[in-house]
Amino acid sequence: MGVSTRKLFRDDAVVLRTFKLGEADSIVSLLGRERGRFRAVAKGLRRTSSKFGARLAPFGHVDLQLIEGRGELHTVTQAVGLHLPGAAISGDWAAYTAACVIAEAAERLVPEDHQADLDVFQLTLGAFRALAETSLPPVLIMDSYLLRGMKSAGWAPSLKQCASCGTDGEHRAFSVAAGGAVCANCRPGGASVPAPASMELMRALEIGDWSHATTADGRQRSEAAGLIAAHFQWHSERPLRTLKYVPH
Repeated sequence: MGVSTRKLFRDDAVVLRTFKLGEADSIVSLLGRERGRFRAVAKGLRRTSSKFGARLAPFGHVDLQLIEGRGELHTVTQAVGLHLPGAAISGDWAAYTAACVIAEAAERLVPEDHQADLDVFQLTLGAFRALAETSLPPVLIMDSYLLRGMKSAGWAPSLKQCASCGTDGEHRAFSVAAGGAVCANCRPGGASVPAPASMELMRALEIGDWSHATTADGRQRSEAAGLIAAHFQWHSERPLRTLKYVPH
């Protein structure tokens, strides 16, 4: 079947990452509104004369026309930038590294099966916009994204009830293996006991209570970030490779 007879389709998508392919082409990892997560070849993307310009740079929101591939890879034929925060994000190391973690996490949250996940799509779009356009600390945006993404996926840590018995309360202990906060009766060996303020910060980040979240000090942010990352990596069954670059 020739290219001319293969199916064209459109979708608006968030650019997560790009990978080199040959001398000038790239593979673009995308999270589409309608198609979910997929990959596509952008021919000549790395040439200075590329017709795509910077529109397919990571973290951007683009309207795409593509040729449906025979296998897993489609081919980008047109790209129109809808919102391109890549330059603003890349100019700040803290924002850039947080965006890289968000992009990697999105690939864990949404399988590459062409099934739409509008919650994670909107969440990812909003996180990149917040990194580029607000003064919120990037690490808090990242941690809020991870918590909300896990909630959408159905494996968020329990923060308001005991993860084991369901008893309501602001429980002191936290166990990743148990599923989050645990009461004194259910607390397993090896559970951590974070500061109450760190647990409060996690609850604020999960609901986007920025007025509360931004009052947390560095120790609380670091402790909450460690618990969130540990929970995400435990349940996604792989480490977040880009997390080590994020300054805390």
